Amino acid sequence: MTSLKLLLSVAAIVLGSAAGGTLAAATPGATAAPASASGAQPQAATPTATPGGTVVPADASAAPPQAPAPKVPPIKQLQGSVPTATPGGTVVPADASVAPPQTPAPKLPPIKHLQDSVPTATPIKHLVVIFNENVSFDHYFATYPKATNPPGEPAFTALRSVPSVNNLERARLLVRNPNFINKANGTNASEPFRLDRTQAATADQDHTYTAEQQAYNHGRADLFPLRTGKGTPGGVGAFGTKGQVMGYYDGNTVTAIWQWAQRFAMDDNAYTDTYGPSTPGALNIVAGQTDGMNIVAASKNPSTLRNWTYYISDAQSGLAMINDVDPGYDVCSKPKDQAMMQGKNIGDLLNAARITWGGFMGGFDLGAKNANGTTGCKRSTHSTVVGINVVDYIPHHNWFQYYASTANPQHVRPSSVDAIGYTFEGDGKTRDPANHEYGLKDFYDAVKAGNFPSVAYIKLPAYQDGHAGYSDPLDEQTGTATLINFLMQQPDWKRTAVVITWDDSDGWYDHAFTKPTSTSYDPEADQLNGAGHCGFGRPRPGVLGKPVNGRCGPGTRLPFLVISPWAKSNYVSHRRVSLASVVRFIEDNWLHGERLGGGSFDVGAGSIIDMFNFRSGGRNPILLVNTDTGEPLRAAAK
Repeated sequence: MTSLKLLLSVAAIVLGSAAGGTLAAATPGATAAPASASGAQPQAATPTATPGGTVVPADASAAPPQAPAPKVPPIKQLQGSVPTATPGGTVVPADASVAPPQTPAPKLPPIKHLQDSVPTATPIKHLVVIFNENVSFDHYFATYPKATNPPGEPAFTALRSVPSVNNLERARLLVRNPNFINKANGTNASEPFRLDRTQAATADQDHTYTAEQQAYNHGRADLFPLRTGKGTPGGVGAFGTKGQVMGYYDGNTVTAIWQWAQRFAMDDNAYTDTYGPSTPGALNIVAGQTDGMNIVAASKNPSTLRNWTYYISDAQSGLAMINDVDPGYDVCSKPKDQAMMQGKNIGDLLNAARITWGGFMGGFDLGAKNANGTTGCKRSTHSTVVGINVVDYIPHHNWFQYYASTANPQHVRPSSVDAIGYTFEGDGKTRDPANHEYGLKDFYDAVKAGNFPSVAYIKLPAYQDGHAGYSDPLDEQTGTATLINFLMQQPDWKRTAVVITWDDSDGWYDHAFTKPTSTSYDPEADQLNGAGHCGFGRPRPGVLGKPVNGRCGPGTRLPFLVISPWAKSNYVSHRRVSLASVVRFIEDNWLHGERLGGGSFDVGAGSIIDMFNFRSGGRNPILLVNTDTGEPLRAAAK
């Protein structure tokens, strides 16, 4: 016992020196506490273990020590800063080269990962948002849970009791569909039809802000072939016409997604916050705001009916982003058209609270080289399904790159794997050059190293993101299933939730329409309820607090799944949620309900809490799937 006391005292002295003398001695089984924690943020209530191995006091403004501090080992986890209890119960010094005590030490409880020590409102300590591309709810769930199961395709077997879902099957719209009846669609008119696995590669439908409004046609949802439809040249039947927009997949193609849906939870009442394509969706899932756009470079004028572009006047001397444009200053952005955004995003709030987080994108690491020899902004991957080489990184999909506070325009690498998720390097003062922007491999590396960020936004390499035209549901399934299988096998899975959702509908047909609660009256861009009208009533405030145009929504319906040990099993929520609901969950779970302000949709966004069961003890079993077929690798535990 004397040896143990001496060991703990030495460790406390070493750590106290490294922290500038403000760290109190650690007691067995307890985390080291700062001399004063008054007024601290949740993570600031204890000294912060920085990625380089230095313990930083809660008051980061404290003067550094006057003499060089003793070297301490890198801290990936909180247990790296104090003597730790091994699984067998033996106390191991922070410096593993020090001889262990000669007598058996008392067993100490294991010390959690640093992120796990941050106070949260729920048992969720890690949120992973897999943000895929361009799918409407009916495009993937039109007949759920009924799959055709033809010979030679992965079979889907529904559980005995699956909750009702608001889809084409239940709405009885698989026949006599208004898009087939409405003569305005002409020869492109079509009933909804099943897309086979052999039709995984499709045309990219029109998913611009105005076209989607026109397709919904006063809420009748009957002009999709005319307004958003595109066909595949040489395709058979409707597949070769604009009627392709009426196609849908079932559980024989999107097999993994259907498996996750019936083993975990999904919402059939989830929408984009506004009409429009990828970039507005990306902004809404991190900031809930598309107003406040600043032009960096522009070759185009504001959007009109004849010439659709990416912005309009917000009617308050500002600009609103309604379509895709690359982020300003990104070395991979198109030089002639770039924009940045005003206001805050969720990364700003997480930084202020010292919560670890990051945006992880396929292709973001410009120094990596693919097997085909490509690198830099042109790094690409060949898709055997689509049959083309696809550039991995698409700038206008990068959520946080539109904000100066969270941008990494030069794609600078993090200082170390241990630094991933952190604002500062190991000294606690030097900002990490990556600024929370990383490649996808960085996420895998960080989690493997025990440095699992509290919040992670994930974008798969483009060929796997599901975007019609250059990606497909089979490549998307492989990338998504690979990541989820990986997460389910990590020690922290019991404290993790994964959200899978999509940035927009791609213009694919979805029968569900909801009246706008955020209205807009641009004479050219807004056409839902006639020329110059998208909804009725007072518009929502923009980034400066005044009512603005360009934010009409909710827009189109999307799939929205929650996969977690804490998710309800085989559950379908019917509560209205949107992309900004992800922002709200982060705020409610980590930030005591703090909101972004500046007119963000986070204020009125529905809560996703209905898809969780926090009384269950987190016992929803894992479900590993075949990354090619989507079929379960082994039966889920009962």
